[in-house]
Amino acid sequence: FKRRRSVELKHGRVAMAAAMGYIIPEYYKFPGYLSPSLNLKFSDVPNGLAALSKVPGLGWVQIIFFAGVIEGAFGFDDYKNGTPGEYGWKVLTADDSGEKSNKLSAELANGRLAMM
Repeated sequence: FKRRRSVELKHGRVAMAAAMGYIIPEYYKFPGYLSPSLNLKFSDVPNGLAALSKVPGLGWVQIIFFAGVIEGAFGFDDYKNGTPGEYGWKVLTADDSGEKSNKLSAELANGRLAMM
């Protein structure tokens, strides 16, 4: 059960970040160049799935490499060593155990919603 909960939390967190990454570019784009050598500005990249074809090949290599480093650095065995989803830094904290339980349940529910 712990392994499945750990995987569910990790995928939920990634899905929530991806949902924010889909919404935020509608309102804000970084200034400057995505690729100076190709004269490609962040403002030239469309929103949504159309952006997939605009990112240069080496940009995809960087994205995949970064994701691999993060996946490897934060371990595969977190469910064996302690509480699933805890990687040494606390985000959802509370002095009251009931309040903390509510926050953790809300994170799990929001992660499930984002995965849909």
